[in-house]
Amino acid sequence: MYVVCTDLEGIFVPEIWINVAERTGIEELRATTRDIPDYDVLMRQRLSLLDAHHIKLKNITDVIATMDPLPGAREFLDWLRERLQVIVVSDTFSEFAHPLMRKLGWPTLFCHSLSTNGSGAITSYKLRQKDSKRQAVLALKKLSYKVISVGDSYNDITMLKEADKAILFRPPQNVVDEYPQFPMATEYDQLKSIIEEII
Repeated sequence: MYVVCTDLEGIFVPEIWINVAERTGIEELRATTRDIPDYDVLMRQRLSLLDAHHIKLKNITDVIATMDPLPGAREFLDWLRERLQVIVVSDTFSEFAHPLMRKLGWPTLFCHSLSTNGSGAITSYKLRQKDSKRQAVLALKKLSYKVISVGDSYNDITMLKEADKAILFRPPQNVVDEYPQFPMATEYDQLKSIIEEII
């Protein structure tokens, strides 16, 4: 039996940090794991920018509250969950994800958490575990599941490599060029077709 492990941002919802960058005017916050493969480097950069610009958790969650899933994402997720168990394995944070999960019908989400101080400023982040996406796939395989992984960014690559089947969905060209071994889809119908062939 297959289980699908999929990323959240870029697959079901827009990139949260890009939306925050647009709302705050802090251009450097547009950087994602599509641009910077090392998640720790990326998060340290983000936290430094938030501190320098006095951006607090509430400023970010106010932006997230205005966001909607990508067009067709909820329908695709409903289609997928009728056929397979789905776990969204994301490098986002539980403090960010709540309103988006509601709009997606409360899929199972594995993600990280944030620490804040008394004024609501984000002071640090806590990884669920190092290389958590890959570890989720390994744990499911130990339970005798076969895993289909779907991702779009550098931080998804170890999850894709560990899965029994892997698919890139709407990746940037640099990821396509570096990982041509993975089949790619740019629309949900294409993604459905690849998954149907697998199962």
